[in-house]
Amino acid sequence: MLQPSSLPPSAAQRSAAAPMLEVAIQRLEEIVDQETLALRTRTAVNLKEFNDRKSQALLELTRSLRHMQGAGSDPELAARVGNLKVKLAINQAVLKVHLEAVREISTTISDAMRNAESDGTYTQAISSAARRS
Repeated sequence: MLQPSSLPPSAAQRSAAAPMLEVAIQRLEEIVDQETLALRTRTAVNLKEFNDRKSQALLELTRSLRHMQGAGSDPELAARVGNLKVKLAINQAVLKVHLEAVREISTTISDAMRNAESDGTYTQAISSAARRS
């Protein structure tokens, strides 16, 4: 016996899902645009909050897409999804730059702390051994 959730969506469900899908795409685009702008302008940003909001929006998008199964192709919808993919790729690139910068800064701070804590006892011996190798 088929479970209700495994039944394919009816035509009525698909037509009702189209506006929900539009809203889900728009919401996700807005969140991604806000995060990308905040990172580009170096505004203080809570990445966990953005991640939570994007996850929720992706869940809504997935649910809406599930209801659209079996619907004919919609060029307007395909263009919206294509635009969303571009925005997500840009967001991913900006996030990557941000995370690389954070990694560099944390490495610099870690090195500075290590150097400040060192009394230099072994530094000369290590340097001499490295030169002999």
